[in-house]
Amino acid sequence: MSHPIIETATVRLDADLGSSKDEVIRALAGALVDAGRANDLDALVSDLMAREGKAATGMKGGIAIPHCKSQAVAEPSLGFARLDPPVDFGAKDGPADLVLMIGAPAGGGKEHLKILATLARNLVRAEFVDALRAAATPEDAVSVIQGVLTPAADASSSSPSGSTSAASTATTAAATSATATTAGSTTASGTGGGQPLRLVAVTACPTGIAHTYMAADSLDQEAARRGVQIQVETQGSAGSTPLDPAVIEAADAVIFATDVGVRDRGRFAGKPVVEYGVKKAIDSPARVLDEALAAAGDPDAKRVPASSGSGGDSSSGGSGSDEHWARGLQRAVMTGVSYMIPFVAAGGLLLALGFLFAGYDVAFVWQEVATGFTLTDLPGQVWYLDGEIVSAGTAGAEMLTHAGLRLYIGAVLFAIGQAAMGFMIAVLSGYIAYGLADRPGIAPGFVGGALSATLGAGFIGALVTGILAGYLVRWMTTWKTPRWLSGLMPVVLIPLLGSLAIGLLMFLLLGRPLASLTSAMESWLGGMSGTSVILLGVILGLMMCFDLGGPVNKAAYTFATAGLVADNPASLRIMAAVMAAGMVPPLAMGLATVVRKRLFTEVEQENGRAAFLLGASFITEGAIPFAAADPIRVIPSMMAGGAVTGALIMAFSVESYAPHGGLFVVFAINPVWGYLVAILAGMLVSTTAVVLAKSARRDPAPVAAPAPVAVAA
Repeated sequence: MSHPIIETATVRLDADLGSSKDEVIRALAGALVDAGRANDLDALVSDLMAREGKAATGMKGGIAIPHCKSQAVAEPSLGFARLDPPVDFGAKDGPADLVLMIGAPAGGGKEHLKILATLARNLVRAEFVDALRAAATPEDAVSVIQGVLTPAADASSSSPSGSTSAASTATTAAATSATATTAGSTTASGTGGGQPLRLVAVTACPTGIAHTYMAADSLDQEAARRGVQIQVETQGSAGSTPLDPAVIEAADAVIFATDVGVRDRGRFAGKPVVEYGVKKAIDSPARVLDEALAAAGDPDAKRVPASSGSGGDSSSGGSGSDEHWARGLQRAVMTGVSYMIPFVAAGGLLLALGFLFAGYDVAFVWQEVATGFTLTDLPGQVWYLDGEIVSAGTAGAEMLTHAGLRLYIGAVLFAIGQAAMGFMIAVLSGYIAYGLADRPGIAPGFVGGALSATLGAGFIGALVTGILAGYLVRWMTTWKTPRWLSGLMPVVLIPLLGSLAIGLLMFLLLGRPLASLTSAMESWLGGMSGTSVILLGVILGLMMCFDLGGPVNKAAYTFATAGLVADNPASLRIMAAVMAAGMVPPLAMGLATVVRKRLFTEVEQENGRAAFLLGASFITEGAIPFAAADPIRVIPSMMAGGAVTGALIMAFSVESYAPHGGLFVVFAINPVWGYLVAILAGMLVSTTAVVLAKSARRDPAPVAAPAPVAVAA
């Protein structure tokens, strides 16, 4: 390290840096910029707040560790503030008075990340935290922090044994070994002659800088206090040394404390497992170890499935120990939707391009044109009747809009789009099952989805079969089988029995009722007119703007795309309402930052410029930064505009043949004027509402300015 990670210029003691974490983060980021350790305040704040959006950085004990990797950071840097008054960073036990803000260069090597990891690990040590609270001057604070970093400057933080690699933890273990008695040793003992239980753990957080290593050391310290053997694999940005297979084999139970899944999860197949988010291991290590020790001695404990991924990042399908079943189900459905969207987007845009080349009537004859002609044998003037090509002059026949190469290319594009869209129902069902049961659920889920499409059950059938397949396979993975049969379970027996069970359920019990329900819904939508269809547009508009890309938004989008049929006007209007309403929030927030700049911070104004492009592209998530900062004013305002847009789309009978693309697929919108008027009207309503709401607040938006250094006497 050519420069120390912290200096007195980046320390604020007993300082009032604002009443919100946004203000504190901006003040500390400003200190890094003023000290020459970062070069772009807005970019750094944006990266820090993006990390805050993934999970709160407030920790138990009045500590907060906002952190990020950013292009704006010139060298590994730390800003420290002892706040008076404390500020809420999302910890359950109250606001934080100690804030350590970590900034790492986006493209830097791993050595500085190892030092940042060492700092994070020391935050679970009471003596280190007490020393920070007792520091009388910025020089004292720098000395305390450098004191824990200097000895570890060249040490690796990726040792598979967290408890033996950290000097501080070893000291704690030695000091407490004499007192690790009664409850600790009793709980930790195995069933055979007092042999201590052995645990392994994996910790990981979204950025891999702080929480990953704090969780590892928190588990290490609690295990040392009890006399339990534990080895922790930290899957962080500083690198990771995988646990020795022999160590895993000898382990009595596994702890997964992660927010981003476990790499190579299949290494732990068959082991009793407890799963939590990474913060649970930091805040409540005793509870985590209690459950792990209980699982080690419980023959009925949940175990890592035999096929839980063998490479890459594997986000477990199973719910964590502290995850409510409803939350797990919601996460699984969103997993299915997220995997379905690329097929919908690619297929839908290809269909739109087919319309652009060959006209809307290509939808009636695309298959015959694409397969019956070639580049050397192009179609001439084509007549069609009831979806079939007929001879010219046939009674009632109509002539296609285009001919020759344009018609042929359009039909081919349409055929490719239809192929991509054909996977939609199966993918939705398959990945819902994957979200619930991991890899073993994929085959039964896909089979259920394919049968839903075959039987006409549509996306309702996909939801039902995906959920049933997921829970069925999850139950099957708990079966206790002889060792000789275990190897066949994930690759033969579970796919076979799961697919058979779901297939029989669909053909013998569920298929026809679900198909009837889908048909009734389509008939109801097709028969809507007048105020009823406008009300549907209002509801869809409200859903699209309620959570800006969240579950409710995705539910409305899935409803629209799953029913999209080129010759069904009702489905085309629903698609238009969903897409137009979804464009309103980012466009409205972008306009608001232009017409009333003083109501928004510099970062929000920058986000507003980007929001115009995001909104024009139908990326509703472009409004999330504004909603996260001020949900009470922003979300209702966006919903008002979305409702207006949805209603106008239905009133103007606007149809969209494309499921995505925003303003870039206007060629697939009819009529275009109605589409643009509806979006503009909703945009103006939302902009007006949010400006009025923000103008009514007492305090202006915070202004970026570095906070002065307050030195304790």
